[in-house]
Amino acid sequence: MRAFALFLAAGVSLSACTMNNEGDMGPVPRVAPPAAMTGDPSSPMTAAGYVPMAASSDQLEIQSSQLALQASTNQAVRSFANMMIAHHQSTSAALASAAASAGLPPPPMALLPMHQQMLDQLRSAGTGQAFDNAYKAMQIQSHQAALQLHQGYASGGDVPALRQAAASAVPIVQQHLTAAQNLNVMGAMMSPGMPMNGQPAPATAPVRSGERG
Repeated sequence: MRAFALFLAAGVSLSACTMNNEGDMGPVPRVAPPAAMTGDPSSPMTAAGYVPMAASSDQLEIQSSQLALQASTNQAVRSFANMMIAHHQSTSAALASAAASAGLPPPPMALLPMHQQMLDQLRSAGTGQAFDNAYKAMQIQSHQAALQLHQGYASGGDVPALRQAAASAVPIVQQHLTAAQNLNVMGAMMSPGMPMNGQPAPATAPVRSGERG
């Protein structure tokens, strides 16, 4: 009787091992969790350091350029800002795609403290000429740093898919740096009748002689 009980217990145990949660025979499939960012987060040569820095750099360009569209009436500055928004949205998407292909979590969308400080300083510059000067200076500084970041990781980063994304970003950032250095902040302003949204102001009736304006 004791031998039969042991045999029955062994059979139940074996059956449990070969049944999945839905009652079908066979091993239970396991899904591997997403890989964590690799390497030292303080090093721009590792995914853990490069991805947050590159993502934050893109966000700085996008958010500062959105601010430029609100604070500047300089046509050259506004054209440059529109280009920054479009291009850095594209590089952000390329970075996210590269991270996904490497099995890494998506890049964070938050600004790092150093980039947040730069944006806050730009916001405090006000509007008009003072803003344009500050925006140009910030764009030169931020693109010099971004160029160094992407060049460095492209040459020796630890994740091949991210290295390719960094290499693709290098000529774009170089183009932006050159454009920022040549940005004419003393260029033509929008006409007084042109509001900040770029749409012409509604026409007003002319004041006739003898009428009060």
